[in-house]
Amino acid sequence: SRFETCWPALMKDSHGVIIIFNPELPSHLKEIEMWYSCFVQQQPLLDSQCLLVAHHKPGSAADTENLSLAYPLNKLKLIHSNLEEDPEDVRMEFMKYFKSIITLINESREREEMSIIS
Repeated sequence: SRFETCWPALMKDSHGVIIIFNPELPSHLKEIEMWYSCFVQQQPLLDSQCLLVAHHKPGSAADTENLSLAYPLNKLKLIHSNLEEDPEDVRMEFMKYFKSIITLINESREREEMSIIS
C-alpha cells in the first residue's frame, strides 16, 4: 500500500492497535493477518494490546456466530459492532479495552521507575 512508508511513524511508541474490518469481505480476512503481523507481532505488542472489530454495515446480515478466524487471530479479543442495533455494547467494549491499555502503561511505567530507583 502507498502508506507503508508512514507505518514506522504510526507504530512508534504505540500502546495498542485496533483493527476494524468488514467480515463479509474475504479480502479483509486476509488483510487483517498482514495488519496483525506488521503492527502487533513486529513491534512487538502483546495480543492483549490488540482489539479486532468486525464491523457490520447497516442492513447487512450480521452473522456474528460463524466468524471463525484462523490462528493467530483467534487468540485476539474480537467484538462485533453494529451501530444500528447495539451502539452501547460497542462503547462498553471500547472502554474496557482502553482501561486495559492504561493499566498496562501504568504497570510498565512503575516497573521502569523501580528499575531506576534500584
